[in-house]
Amino acid sequence: MNDSTFTLGIVGARGHTGAELIKLVAAHPRLELAFVSSRERAGQRLSDHHPEFQGELQYENLDADAVAAKAVDAVILALPNGLAAPFVAALEAAKPDTVIVDLSADYRFDNSWYYGLPELTRGRYNGQKHISNPGCYATAMQLAVHPLLDLLAGPPQCFGVSGYSGAGTTPSDKNNVELLADNLMPYALTNHVHEREVSVQLGVAVEFMPHVAPHFRGITLTANLWLNRVQTREQIVERFQQAYAGEPLIEVVDEAPWVSRIAGRHGAQVGGFTLAPGGKRVVVVATLDNLLKGAATQAMQNLNLALGIDELTSIPH
Repeated sequence: MNDSTFTLGIVGARGHTGAELIKLVAAHPRLELAFVSSRERAGQRLSDHHPEFQGELQYENLDADAVAAKAVDAVILALPNGLAAPFVAALEAAKPDTVIVDLSADYRFDNSWYYGLPELTRGRYNGQKHISNPGCYATAMQLAVHPLLDLLAGPPQCFGVSGYSGAGTTPSDKNNVELLADNLMPYALTNHVHEREVSVQLGVAVEFMPHVAPHFRGITLTANLWLNRVQTREQIVERFQQAYAGEPLIEVVDEAPWVSRIAGRHGAQVGGFTLAPGGKRVVVVATLDNLLKGAATQAMQNLNLALGIDELTSIPH
């Protein structure tokens, strides 16, 4: 058995997702964390923020060329949208076989990158070194809709609610706990980047209405689906059970799942399956932790896949 180790760097390590990635890497027997880059924490010891890491590794403030000069086996980019390109260019120039997992939306529409939602796209992976990690809402939407794709009579309507960690660490109204108290904030009600992402991936127009809630982590995605032929609840449930059989991170449940029960868990739950009278409209609910299956856990699945390691290594399941 091959038990070689791989070196990994994380760019954007201070953010919520970066913190979850660091926990997963700490538990990984075959990954060695070579560097963590964060402008705000440069010079601070990683172990002061993450006691699961011993040793002297410090956060560094690394630009694209400095990241490329580290010559690691894999880099995870956990940056806000629009910042990945210089890092990708520098890594490609310095060491073209570097595995890059990008958590932003920057390459989700680039067909030369593997779109890494393994439960749905694993069959498309054939050795690509560049992997685009899906959006958090986009993951939930696709898990809720994909098993019924051939039954759709029109665009799925998806009502999403996320905890405010999805708004990142840069201060804004959407992560201001005072403004969020006893509140629900609708935003980007048409043409959200995840609406476009899912529409491209599924090949059908999707209508998505996101909201931010006062809880910290976790997404509820309620999908309203009109069907082109009459279905029973049993037929719908069977489709989901077949679609996700053998997928340890996707749990098909009977009742509509609650977001409070998915926070801190690495998988997703899909359930609720409620048919309207007449059998041609069904509502499906998906929940996941936006920082885990919506980001860090999925990145680890993709990284494992690209390095030829068992996909669920270091992921509790």
